[in-house]
Amino acid sequence: MDFFQDLATTFNFILQGLWVTIGVTLVALSVGFVFGVVMAMLRVYGNAFFRALAAAYSVIVRAVPVVVIIFILFFVIARFVNLSPFWAGSLALGFASGAYQSEIFRGAFQSVPPGQMTAARAIGMSRVQAIQSIILPQAVRLALPAWGNEATLVLKDSTLVFVVGVPEILRRAQQVSARTLEPFIAFGLALLLYLALTLLTTQVLQWLERRYRLQM
Repeated sequence: MDFFQDLATTFNFILQGLWVTIGVTLVALSVGFVFGVVMAMLRVYGNAFFRALAAAYSVIVRAVPVVVIIFILFFVIARFVNLSPFWAGSLALGFASGAYQSEIFRGAFQSVPPGQMTAARAIGMSRVQAIQSIILPQAVRLALPAWGNEATLVLKDSTLVFVVGVPEILRRAQQVSARTLEPFIAFGLALLLYLALTLLTTQVLQWLERRYRLQM
């Protein structure tokens, strides 16, 4: 009886990190989406300087381990800007994800038939208006399958913010393991939570992909 009570107590404690994990993931995906779309547009539609800038961002950030970016933001940048561990970790994940999302959206932008830009300009739209109203909505829909994979990767990478003390699922599981000396139970429960989150996220993204699939 005591075992099941202890198990329920452990699960409830780890479960409190669920909303932190979801929050980190949503912030990181949102930040990464903004960086990704902007950098992709610069790569495809920018001048030589902006194309080089966006390409450098993609190459350099993808070459650096995400945990290093978290440490830089938390221990260096946060000395000048007041950032909590949650925001430092979330923004670092978003900055890193933006590099991968920029490649996803770059491919999506390039997949939109170039004749659509020509047609938009022919009816009097500016280049910016054409990208905003014609190209971008199609590119986002084309990017959904690959973006869904990135979303699940960011969800799993959210575990990395535990290195700066963010009390998400893995951090709480580690605390339970250290206190009870029962790592199998603590990390087993964490595994089940991550599995449930990943499966649920995958199902939602697959529904969105079917719902907004673009027929070219």
